[in-house]
Amino acid sequence: MSDPLFDSRDEAATPLEPDERRQLIPTYITTRAQLNEAEQIGISEADLWAFSRKRDVLNEPFLLNLHKRMFGKVWTWAGALRTTERNIGVAAYRISTELRTTLDDVRYWIEHETFSPDEIAVRFHHRLVWVHPFPNGNGRHARLAADLLAVALGRPRFSWGRTSLVEAASTRAEYVAALKAADRHDIEPLMSFARS
Repeated sequence: MSDPLFDSRDEAATPLEPDERRQLIPTYITTRAQLNEAEQIGISEADLWAFSRKRDVLNEPFLLNLHKRMFGKVWTWAGALRTTERNIGVAAYRISTELRTTLDDVRYWIEHETFSPDEIAVRFHHRLVWVHPFPNGNGRHARLAADLLAVALGRPRFSWGRTSLVEAASTRAEYVAALKAADRHDIEPLMSFARS
């Protein structure tokens, strides 16, 4: 019998380990819809907080705090780097190193105007997703971080397909395909999706 909350066939989220599943905070949550709603409330609150003043998004403690603010009322592991392996992302022992490298690379791109501001923010998003630092919520976290960076670079927020990527299957499929293209060093589909 499948678990209505943690269905392994659900492509909207990285599968959680059993110990990570047990770290759900609200006891009333029994369905995926309730989980999505609780997480969305936290994401909306974190969004307001993050954009309330200028932030240094290229700062590891800030990125950890942003994830905690997004998911901290739902998961005890929110804001903590993952310690378990996934079928996506770097090995857990490499997360800190790869995250620092990503932040250093993005600072370099900005300082040397290596790419346009939009492309820098989209590449930042892709690298955060590629590292996959958290047990879950990586895409949502990376999109908000990229939005913050875009605004800091004088650009508007991205539209990210103009819909919820948690529930909209076709939009999520387009997003995942764009991420996979970026994995193959083709950033254009993700650039297009970010502003679609």
